[in-house]
Amino acid sequence: MLAGASSALGATTVNMVLWPGPEGDAMQKVVDAWNKEQGAEQGVRVKMILLSRDNTFSRETTEIGAKSSNIDIYFVASYNLNFYQAGLEPIGTIGVDESNYFKSAIDSLKIGGKLYALPLDVSNHFLYYRKDLIARLLSDDAWKSKYRDITKTVLGAARDPKDPSEWDADDYLATAAFFSKSANPDSPTQYGTALQLKTLVFNITHWDDLLWGLGGNWLGPDGKANLTSSAAKKAMNIYSTIYKNKWTSPDSAQAEFSETNSALESGNAAFALQWSAAYAELTSPELAPRIADKIAVAPIPGNPHSTHVHALAIALNKYAKNKDAAEMWMKYLATPQGMDAYAKAGGIPSMPKVLSDNVHLNAAFAPIIDDVGKYGYSPPLFSGTFDAMTQMIEALNPGWVGITPIDDALADANQKLQAQLDKMK
Repeated sequence: MLAGASSALGATTVNMVLWPGPEGDAMQKVVDAWNKEQGAEQGVRVKMILLSRDNTFSRETTEIGAKSSNIDIYFVASYNLNFYQAGLEPIGTIGVDESNYFKSAIDSLKIGGKLYALPLDVSNHFLYYRKDLIARLLSDDAWKSKYRDITKTVLGAARDPKDPSEWDADDYLATAAFFSKSANPDSPTQYGTALQLKTLVFNITHWDDLLWGLGGNWLGPDGKANLTSSAAKKAMNIYSTIYKNKWTSPDSAQAEFSETNSALESGNAAFALQWSAAYAELTSPELAPRIADKIAVAPIPGNPHSTHVHALAIALNKYAKNKDAAEMWMKYLATPQGMDAYAKAGGIPSMPKVLSDNVHLNAAFAPIIDDVGKYGYSPPLFSGTFDAMTQMIEALNPGWVGITPIDDALADANQKLQAQLDKMK
């Protein structure tokens, strides 16, 4: 079990779980300011408990299953809220003004019409690319000729390079080949792209983008698992082709968020599908000096463009010791003032107005507002969504890296998804 925190003298300590990374770093700054100022006045101190990105949710599941009071506020997400519901308290008493938020973020955190969690970050994906390299590809006749030769080999028909905002799945695949030395010895980068292939539940969401962009879905029109569709097979083939041909580093088999940033920052990769949270780092002259002024973003390749969207959030433990104090802290985070502080600290609040007001701090906020509204989708949400994601990534990963034939990997993932769906009957 997670250890509870002792109260500071004269204050009630609220124990809140978050995870490390840009979200935890940003929230810690807001917590520190609260504890020093408003929290000190109101007698409420917040203590963040950071767990690893790999096992935060499994640790919380143990706490909730035991009806533990060690934690006052849990870290949750749209895709696992239903699973946690039995251990959570609806937050209607906080007085959340839902009109401040992306509607999709609020709706994804409701069960039976009741709001069970407070949105923090809205999470979506972009195509991050080296604009200097793409600009040359679009203007250099020798590069364009080489690109046409490579696309004829990769796709079976020559095509011209396009602006990344116009890419479909085939453009994504062909450009990965062009910027890889294994296919183009004159490439300025070792690898075209950087895939996130570690058997980590969140990594399935990038593959999902290709699936949705090819017209696919986890489910068919009949509501049954549909991961053996032609769209799923093509999405699977894109990943396995990139990995097999070394158009991504062999180390991608163990890569996630930070390794993908490193591949771009080092100049080893020309582009990658990555979370919007990476923008601040990838455009920072201090954190990414080699590429900070060379990175741009575009919608995820596809026809239609599609980006996974979910809300990261916090929820009140039904068995919390300090509900009143926890609600006081959550009320602050539900205000534009609280989320403005979070944005300035590095978070990506689910409030469009706050994002718009802070575009000068993070240029990604403008395309986030645009992309979430135009291209956002949410995977099917049900009580077993998180378990299904976990099991699907375990089935798909061997197909991505060539251990298992892709048809077998898809059949395995399909069976596991259907088993989770059947549990709801």
